Amino acid sequence: MKIGLYFGSFNPVHNGHMSIANYFLEFTDLNKIWFVLSPQNPFKEKNTLLEDNERLELLNLALEGTQNYSAKDIEFNLPKPSFTINTLQYLKEKHADKKFVLIIGGDNLTSFNKWKDYKHILENYEIYVYPRPNSDLSQYVENYNIKIINAPLIEISSTFIRKSINDNKDMRFFMPEKVYNYINQNKLYK
Repeated sequence: MKIGLYFGSFNPVHNGHMSIANYFLEFTDLNKIWFVLSPQNPFKEKNTLLEDNERLELLNLALEGTQNYSAKDIEFNLPKPSFTINTLQYLKEKHADKKFVLIIGGDNLTSFNKWKDYKHILENYEIYVYPRPNSDLSQYVENYNIKIINAPLIEISSTFIRKSINDNKDMRFFMPEKVYNYINQNKLYK
């Protein structure tokens, strides 16, 4: 069983996240995708984040009715900020029968050397990279266990969605319908 770990703040989860996960599931050797919600990314400020459980609720709404995707709150009970290496070690102990692959964006790859214990990750885990617009990843091609996946480029960001909602823009077609309805009903990001 090969599981893709799609880490993120998912603040909020949007159709770009869903499309990328779908591409990786359908066009790589991954059997499942786990959306691992990060309570506190060490490289991001927490002041714009919804509460952890609210973001988890949005993820669960987005994934409702799917079979090979699931939302995971693994990092909720691990030390903060959330370091990927800690999560990987935890998962290896709990799920020794599974093989885990990291799914990251090309922007994260270019700063990967700043991650805690990044060499250990590179040597022990496969990393599937989603290229981002305007990121040159040619130097990383087939280094270590890194695979650049030639997925379609999707230029939607949670930052754009949050700002647009705050500016009273209709963002219904940028998110799964249930996510949009929840955000709208609860007046989130305003």
